[in-house]
Amino acid sequence: MSNSEKQIVVGLSGGVDSATCAYLLKAQGYHVVGIYMQNWQPEGNQDCPVEADLKDAQQCARKIGIEFDVINFSKDYWDRVFEKFLAAYQLGQTPNPDVLCNQEIKFQAFQDYVLSTYQSPMATGHYAQIQTLDNQYRLLKGTDPNKDQSYFLCRLNQKQLRYSNFPIGRYNKSQIRTIAKENNIPVYAKKDSTGICFIGERKFNEFLSQYLLDRPGPIIELDSGKILGEHQGLIYYTIGQRKGIGIGASHDQDSPWYVANKDLKEQALYVVQGSSHAALNHLSLQASSLHWVRETLSFPVKCQAKIRYRHPPQDATIYQADNGKIRVDFDQPQWAITPGQYVVFYQNDELIASAIIESPL
Repeated sequence: MSNSEKQIVVGLSGGVDSATCAYLLKAQGYHVVGIYMQNWQPEGNQDCPVEADLKDAQQCARKIGIEFDVINFSKDYWDRVFEKFLAAYQLGQTPNPDVLCNQEIKFQAFQDYVLSTYQSPMATGHYAQIQTLDNQYRLLKGTDPNKDQSYFLCRLNQKQLRYSNFPIGRYNKSQIRTIAKENNIPVYAKKDSTGICFIGERKFNEFLSQYLLDRPGPIIELDSGKILGEHQGLIYYTIGQRKGIGIGASHDQDSPWYVANKDLKEQALYVVQGSSHAALNHLSLQASSLHWVRETLSFPVKCQAKIRYRHPPQDATIYQADNGKIRVDFDQPQWAITPGQYVVFYQNDELIASAIIESPL
């Protein structure tokens, strides 16, 4: 079957990556349908870019010359992403809603809709690649190391990869902007979105306070047990945080203070001085909810691991632990291992698995 006889649905976000993705597929001869997913319903005067992004997506579809539609997944997003996001913060964790959104919405609810409505695969503007080898779909890093987004796709399964396409994964960002500019795609110079979509331009703490109870408590120096001040709520702090802790100038400022631990039972925030403090650097972590992207490998597994998106991959070994959990041992100490974040495992350029960090060890 030629590409001209094939149909593919592109998730148009209103940004340059997804728009160029749609352009490239049409240039290859595909019949392309662009769909804008509305995953958040702004309330009142919330500063959320939904309307502007929708307008940009419409203009791009018109310029490229493809069909366009809008699908509202706001309820799915609230139930399957946002409530889990809030629950994790309430437990003192620091979740990554982008990973959960890809798992539950873009490659589950949206992909199911595409398959049932159009009987065709879907494509997105992610900087990642898919390779088929030995009847397995393998998730690979994007060619551009500064834009690789495979980390955010770490919970995808074989079915989701089978019906997915990442056309821009072999390009770097500058090439994508050049292609968009040369073909007069309206958003070729649009800035990349940053942060979490449903928060928009508002301050993060201000947003959280609308949904979660912010109970104040003591700020305690971990080494001495001395109370240094009062925090406004553990939900506002994350491991390794330096700015905005709120320790007064009367305390020793020769070395910056960092958040080292959060005690929910005592509602206490523990801090230490200096990024090299032992409480911030660990050789191991415990994680749960291990997810293999392809076939399960036998333990122990040698790999490279990332404990957050911008974290350089580190040599590590995965061991099976009790109760279905895993232990990850690093060759070198890792800084600010944060509960709630995903630890993602690679072998060379292939993403093989991921798990949710429970605690450093």
